Amino acid sequence: GVPFGEVETVRGWMGIEGEVRQPSNLHPKRPVDGFSCTRKEVSGSRLWGWARERFGAAENFFRDFMVVNYCPLAFFDEAGKNVTPDKLKMSDREQIFRLCDEATERTVQLLKPGWVIGIGRFAYDRCVAALEGVDVKVGRITHPSPANPAANRGWVELVEKELDEMGVKLP
Repeated sequence: GVPFGEVETVRGWMGIEGEVRQPSNLHPKRPVDGFSCTRKEVSGSRLWGWARERFGAAENFFRDFMVVNYCPLAFFDEAGKNVTPDKLKMSDREQIFRLCDEATERTVQLLKPGWVIGIGRFAYDRCVAALEGVDVKVGRITHPSPANPAANRGWVELVEKELDEMGVKLP
């Protein structure tokens, strides 16, 4: 999947389409609709909307940037409510974090980026922990979630200021 996936943006701006198969263990309250999903994802709309406005074509963004999930898994409680990795039971969280830290470090070692920028406090904290001793700069931008009050007051302007203060140059 695409991090901060938002079907309209993934299909229209990124030009990605294809078959999305059902997981073997599907939660009855969390159907997987693939590209027929009509739900809007505000965080994804904000992030990818900014990238589209700032860079124009997706190729222009992805020439110098990429977005990777620290934890590409989804967890749900019995009612179908999303459970973020930091809210998992300690024993589960430790296992998940260990694997995700390793994957993050391998990704950075392979791609050798100049910056790793956590989108939100959780991603930033995990990247700092995972990349200790790795020669890469780690920064943070505000998460675009509507649950984050700062994101609801001019997220684009805030993020561009944060990137500028880090020294990340944008076109």
